Amino acid sequence: MRKIDPTECEHLVSSIELMASHLENVAKILNKEDINSMISDIMNANSIFVMGAGRSGLVGKTFAMRLMHLGFTSYVVGESTTPAVEENDVVIAISGSGETRSVADLGKITRDIGATLVTVTSNRNSTLGELATTVMEIPGRTKDDVGGYLERHMRGEYSQLTPLGTSFEIASMVFLDALVAELIVITGASEADLKSRHAKLE
Repeated sequence: MRKIDPTECEHLVSSIELMASHLENVAKILNKEDINSMISDIMNANSIFVMGAGRSGLVGKTFAMRLMHLGFTSYVVGESTTPAVEENDVVIAISGSGETRSVADLGKITRDIGATLVTVTSNRNSTLGELATTVMEIPGRTKDDVGGYLERHMRGEYSQLTPLGTSFEIASMVFLDALVAELIVITGASEADLKSRHAKLE
């Protein structure tokens, strides 16, 4: 088994520092009007459906869980127990590129149904961005940037140490958790309220 030289962990530390710096920058440039619009969409929805592919889908699941803890009726698109979307519902689509085909196709269906589509993306001018009622833009590298990343890595240029969509996924995860904090204040929910809805069978 290969032993790791502790000095080889410098890229790990640099990557953490890079992500932390990225989050600070995201916090400074978030559009407050878009945030308020997203909160309004959530507060006025009968049910909230969250969708995304791959790691973005996992981020979506964590958000749907927290919404449930807050007392909202929330579902993850694609789960076997998820009901049909109706006109007074909100669908939140998470996609860094905004072009993930499966998610974009479902976004079109959402609009056809007449439900509200909220898109969390790095690309406001994407297919999902154009379809959405509300666009929450979260800056971050998307998987489409992979060629540039690999080229820099091969040249030994480590200014980017977050592969594929990592920057977007982490930033969107932190943003959505922060949004939950805002919703806690708005709804007046307590820690006990959240705990009471936490899974008992684990």
